[in-house]
This record gives sequence, C-alpha cells and structure tokens, in this order.
Amino acid sequence: MMAFVSDIHGNLPALEAAVSDAKARGAGEVVCAGDMTGYGPFPDGVCRFLKERRIPAILGNYDRKVMEVTEQGRAAAAGMKAKKRKILLWTAANLGDQSRRYLAGLPDHIARQLSGGHKLLVVHGSPVSLEDAIYPSITRRGLEAKLGGQRPDILVCGHTHIPFVKRIGGVLVVNCGSAGQPVDGDPRPAYALVQAEPGARPHGRIVRFDYDPDRTIAALQKTPLPKGLRKDFAEGSKMRFLE
Repeated sequence: MMAFVSDIHGNLPALEAAVSDAKARGAGEVVCAGDMTGYGPFPDGVCRFLKERRIPAILGNYDRKVMEVTEQGRAAAAGMKAKKRKILLWTAANLGDQSRRYLAGLPDHIARQLSGGHKLLVVHGSPVSLEDAIYPSITRRGLEAKLGGQRPDILVCGHTHIPFVKRIGGVLVVNCGSAGQPVDGDPRPAYALVQAEPGARPHGRIVRFDYDPDRTIAALQKTPLPKGLRKDFAEGSKMRFLE
C-alpha cells in the first residue's frame, strides 16, 4: 500500500502527522505530489523532512514560483497582489541552500510500473501542466484529453486541495487533497492511500487526519506573513484573493 501527500505548503507539523499516520495504517511508501512551500511558516523544514527521509517528490506550481524568485530575484514576483507577493518573497528568503538545491533537482512527474504490474503516474496539476487542475466533476472525455496518449492505471494529482478518488474510464484518479492547507472548511488535512495488488483493480481512499495546528499558527505569529493565514490554517479555509 502506498500513501500520497500533496500541497503541504510549509506546514511541517501536518506533514509529520500525515507520514506517521500513513505508516501506522500500513503504507510501505509515501510519495509527495508537489507544493511543499508557500503560505505556511516551515518551507525549509518541509523540504528537509522530505529529503532526509528520501520521500519521492515532484515539483508543484508554487515550488516553481519560489525557484523563479531564488534564481531571478524580486522581479519574478512583479505584478502580483501585495500580500501574495509578500508570501512568495518571504518563502523564497526562508529556504536554505540545501532546500533550494533540493527543489531545483525535482522532476515534474513520476511515472512508474508498480510491482503488481499497474502503471502509476504522479503529477501536480494534471499531465497538461503544473497549473492545470483535475476536479471531481471531470468526465471520461475530459480525462482522456488531459492524458493525451498516456494510459496509466493510477493517476495521482494534487493542486486543487480538493481530495477525491474516482474511477474514470478504467483509470483510478486520485486527488490527494492537501496535507497541509485544507480549503473545504475541515481543518483536518488529507492524504490518499492506494492499494495496487497483482491481478486486482487498484483502489484507494482519502484519509483525513488530526495534527496540532497550534504549532503552525504560533510559528506564523512570529513571521511577517499576513494575519489572515492563521485563520485559514485554523479553520481549513483559504483566502484565494488576498488584497
């Protein structure tokens, strides 16, 4: 059994709890589908945690923005709304050299044949791009358009922070939601468990888990990040249009 986490967004206490919970439920491997950084107060800690534990990971769209700032400077954040720019610049400034090298070395997808013979494809947004999205309402035709010529048995994604598991046209589609910043009013983060045995159709489920948000909120209070983020992490919401 494998566990998939995504969209941790600098929430190290939540990531620690997710990995611990997944291991306790019997997951033999944990894979991260991107967006380790942004919004939360521990971008460096999250990257170091994943690297030190050798958890396979891919780059997310926010991670790519952070890398653009580290490579190009403040000009890479030009044109953004003030608070979003502040979050991005703070995140980039609070990554250590080791974490910057870690992000720079990540692939944008993972394609693997599992021991049971099933083909696994892990992306952040969709096979189209890091920013593209897969929602629970996607149809078979819509999925086929995003897959192009690829035909995985299991497609894992994140990006939307909306967790779901759905079989579409023979493909098990798993959006593992957010393991650090839920947006659906439930402050418990989410991850996905997937079982893929030889001779059987793969299946999966979403797990909501508890963690200590006070650690994250207390750390946020010590940063210049927008105060509204504390409410988002406490309530499981996200201010998508920060002024």
